[in-house]
Amino acid sequence: MPSPRVLKLADQIKVITAQMLERRIKDPRLGFVTVTDCRLTGDSRDATVFYTVYGSEAERAGTAAALASATGLIRSQIGKQLGLRHTPSLVFVEDAVPEAARHFEDVLAEARSGDAAVAARAAGASYAGEADPYKKPRVAEDEDEDDDEPVDDGPVDDEDDRTR
Repeated sequence: MPSPRVLKLADQIKVITAQMLERRIKDPRLGFVTVTDCRLTGDSRDATVFYTVYGSEAERAGTAAALASATGLIRSQIGKQLGLRHTPSLVFVEDAVPEAARHFEDVLAEARSGDAAVAARAAGASYAGEADPYKKPRVAEDEDEDDDEPVDDGPVDDEDDRTR
């Protein structure tokens, strides 16, 4: 688990990067970008900044190129604002959370439709056996009749049991 200092620095790098993208970077290739997360290594030498882009595949590629060209400017501003001895090198990675969320939504919709189909089939169905499939203890109807007849379990030979 990262130290609290590293977590705090990562959060500050995320905020500074978002502010730079909003106010200082004027690249026309830069699309509608949201900085979602920043991960900093334990030695604070490398920072990975995760971002999402709202738009088409071409806008995503343009935004990736714009971020790559603005990396030096953003890094120098981070160094000035944080006052670190060594400013971490930045790597921008497109976040896969929106695609994963869409995939999960598709899977959940498919599961809901499957559940609805099963519920529709179950509405008109009947049990294959009895309604209660568990065995119930047998109740003797007339216990008096059972007592009259002796039960023969076979010959009892105590000597065979002793020799074994």
